[in-house]
Amino acid sequence: MIYLIDHEDSFTYNLAHLLDSIEPTVVSNYYEINYKKLRKATTIVLSPGPGEPKDYPLTSEIYKKYKGKKKILGICLGFQHIVHSEGGKIVQQKNILHGYQSRIKIISNKSIFKKNADLLGGRYHSLKLEEPFISKSMTITMRCAKTNVAMAIEDDINQVYGFQFHPDSFLTPNGKYLIKKIISR
Repeated sequence: MIYLIDHEDSFTYNLAHLLDSIEPTVVSNYYEINYKKLRKATTIVLSPGPGEPKDYPLTSEIYKKYKGKKKILGICLGFQHIVHSEGGKIVQQKNILHGYQSRIKIISNKSIFKKNADLLGGRYHSLKLEEPFISKSMTITMRCAKTNVAMAIEDDINQVYGFQFHPDSFLTPNGKYLIKKIISR
């Protein structure tokens, strides 16, 4: 079962429908965590949402408690939550990208996706990871081909994955494949 934490975002149920087509998915609001179902889940997904990671301290607590114990996937704000919880700094980016499609390049041999491949990703964010970002187990595996902004992270040791872009958007044509590959690992 997948447990999706909703940070009150309009994309949450797009993501929920996509996840549920792969594996049964439970959705709960950030303010109403069902800890019994959370403990039973094999995967925790941190949804997109407004604001920034510091606005959701409970999500950071959940991340830290279950990292290495359950598979964790973060989308947009969820991606930012992961890197923020790992000591990364989240900052305002120069251009706000809401409803923008970017060409994204897979840059790492450590990626579960094929290095040097390109994909299209739907972006809906005004914040980004400030670099350099240093982690013992986490690798930036995808970047925007135009701006070089970090678009994905992977930590195979702890089974933590994140996308700054939205695989649940129609602007990401192969989004279901991306999520399915992570969930089925």
